[in-house]
Amino acid sequence: MRLVSQEEARRIAVNAQLLYGSAATILDTVRQLGFLQIDPISTVAPPQQLVLWSRLGPYDVAELDRLLWVEKKLFEWNAFIWPIESLPLLEARMRRRRTGKYAWERRGDEFLRENVAFKRFVLRELERSGPMVSREIEGDARRTWASHGWYGTRSVAVLLEILHGRGLVAVVGRRNGQRLWDLAERWYPEVEKIPLREAEKLREEQRFRSQGVRLTKAGWEAHPDASDAPVPDRVTFLSPFDRLIHDRNRTEKLFDFFYRLETYVPKAKREYGYYVLPILVGDRIVGRIEPRFDRRTKTVEVLGAWGDSSRADAALASLATWLGAESVSAGRS
Repeated sequence: MRLVSQEEARRIAVNAQLLYGSAATILDTVRQLGFLQIDPISTVAPPQQLVLWSRLGPYDVAELDRLLWVEKKLFEWNAFIWPIESLPLLEARMRRRRTGKYAWERRGDEFLRENVAFKRFVLRELERSGPMVSREIEGDARRTWASHGWYGTRSVAVLLEILHGRGLVAVVGRRNGQRLWDLAERWYPEVEKIPLREAEKLREEQRFRSQGVRLTKAGWEAHPDASDAPVPDRVTFLSPFDRLIHDRNRTEKLFDFFYRLETYVPKAKREYGYYVLPILVGDRIVGRIEPRFDRRTKTVEVLGAWGDSSRADAALASLATWLGAESVSAGRS
């Protein structure tokens, strides 16, 4: 066990997450990070894109699409974007037996048991006419639990999500923002089968490597290969879904910075704003800023800033260039 100080741990974490300014390509970045989280909130940009900007600066978003849908060096599964090298590890999870540990898995099993014929119908439709968006598949099934609005009212969407989690169907593209579905066997390459226990062990090693440090009872433990080289005095903003700060407890202990996403907090109860981004300078989080991209006027509006935002201008200029904005201004929340 290699124990390090908090100061060393910060440098290691920033280096491991490629936030020191030398990230070279989208593919190499995703491979090092392990994955990108997908989320529909795009007040500035979708988080899977914003996380890359934080490391690469202005880059071509079309290249991310090419890597996903043309070159297939990345793939989408379970609301994350993964490097194709991770497919054997994830397929082990797709294949695993549903033992009833999680309620959502039990609901999925019940749904499939009650809708065997409907499952065959959907898979047949995809085989015959795929790729397809879910609304192009006509049919219905017996719902075994209330939707709560998450999947809407159509059972097709529920079934596709369940089959996706089990590796039977794959997301193979986007059409007007909607996922295109097809049979997984026509999209995923054949890969080595790895036992679940071994796959989970390898995934945990990947997570540790990409984080650089983890907090144990003994203190900050650094990955054996982690670098604690000095971090350049670079300024960037972090997506709320950035893995450097995704674990809020770890973030507070590592950076002495309390942060939470207030998107789902009632406006009157927000301490800061709807979609506030931490400001990273070198290996320290020094403040927070709330930018919003107005696509109609092509303006990046700054709705608020807290802490030390004195060096935010360079990052705002980079952000505006990447978004194709024509101006940066102080906006109104």
